[in-house]
Amino acid sequence: MTGGGQITYDDFARVDIRVGTITRAEPYPEARKPAIKLWVDFGEGIGEKRSSAQITRHYTPGELVGRQVLGVVNFPPRQIGKFVSEVLVLGLPDADGEVVLIGPGHAVPNGGRMF
Repeated sequence: MTGGGQITYDDFARVDIRVGTITRAEPYPEARKPAIKLWVDFGEGIGEKRSSAQITRHYTPGELVGRQVLGVVNFPPRQIGKFVSEVLVLGLPDADGEVVLIGPGHAVPNGGRMF
């Protein structure tokens, strides 16, 4: 994937990227590609949101609980099989194209907005 054209700061500011803590994680074997169902607490004002993430190569549900991640909270909900994904949890591809989650290097309050 290559970079796109230039955007303005206002374009970037429309994407609401927040930090949240994973409170629950479960395998999602019904998904077309192996995935994990996540419940992420984005703090006061946003609350807990659900996400389906194809992150099984590097993560197990048990090790995800308590981890802080970044997520886009202003996308419309998306139906993933029988599960509704309410946020897009962000990650980067490793050398094999498998997702590695993005999160802060230090603990920060849930709901903090990336800028």
